[in-house]
Amino acid sequence: MTSPQRLVLAGGSGFLGRAVARHFSTLGWDVVTVSRSPSAVPMPGRWVRWDGLRQGAWSHEINGAAAVLNLAGRTVNCRYTAQNMLDIYTSRLDTTRALGTAIRDAAQPPPVWLNSSTGTIYKDAQTPQTEAAGEIGYGFSVDVGQRWEAALMEGELLQTRRMALRTAMVYGIGADGVMATTDPLMRLGLGGPMAGGAQFVSWIHERDFCRAVEFLIGNDLSGPVNLSAPHPLPNRDFLRAYRNAWGMPLGIPSTAGLIGLGARVMNSEAELLLKSRYAVPERLLEAGFQFDYPSWPGAIAALVAEVREVGHAAR
Repeated sequence: MTSPQRLVLAGGSGFLGRAVARHFSTLGWDVVTVSRSPSAVPMPGRWVRWDGLRQGAWSHEINGAAAVLNLAGRTVNCRYTAQNMLDIYTSRLDTTRALGTAIRDAAQPPPVWLNSSTGTIYKDAQTPQTEAAGEIGYGFSVDVGQRWEAALMEGELLQTRRMALRTAMVYGIGADGVMATTDPLMRLGLGGPMAGGAQFVSWIHERDFCRAVEFLIGNDLSGPVNLSAPHPLPNRDFLRAYRNAWGMPLGIPSTAGLIGLGARVMNSEAELLLKSRYAVPERLLEAGFQFDYPSWPGAIAALVAEVREVGHAAR
């Protein structure tokens, strides 16, 4: 009997990792999550402890794996203090380099390594940003993305194809997902246009994220790949569709100054809401990937219907 294909999921104990684990377990894969602590919510597959830095028992799971997906990294939803910035860098760069060492040392290295990056690597843009023609921006968040992708490409890995997943905000169900925070605001009518609402929002449904990872494992692409839905839209339209899904016709608008103040109170950064992100998945589309949820109104309507049925805590 043939053994199931193994996916090593690094830093995968959170909302997105659980979605990936469910998806690949349903496909019959052996999913091994390596993280500092197990998921607070039960998830399929096996769990192996790691510290994101040193080699250990977890690195043996790399040998013979069909694919490695790295989702590790401290959240950027915080104030950019010196310590937080250092933690954001090290949590991404150290874990990526640790995986690179494990792959390099494996007797049977995985044929593909998908590593998280960020769609915010592109400039503040009102025009589409593709992998080929997009312009890299500037500032802390962009520098994090650039260094992260550089760490992925360090050294020779002749038997392993590497991809940097320039991922947009992933929307899905889960107590620690973004919707668990934003849903109450929409239901209270607080989801009006932000600072005029002209800035574009790039996003992707959790199902399409998981399906895209599956597609990329079976494809021959390498290098940067935008993981975002093909139709970004202005913040004002994004929030209108979100409110409509909850049956809330009105939304109180907010100014840039108010958003900055709110970000301080919430220990976050206004950039997360005010930067215009217009990532377009050109390489995915050209390779033949078809999105289940290409447009936001349909995606958020389906997600809200699911929240109404099962809630966030169930996942």
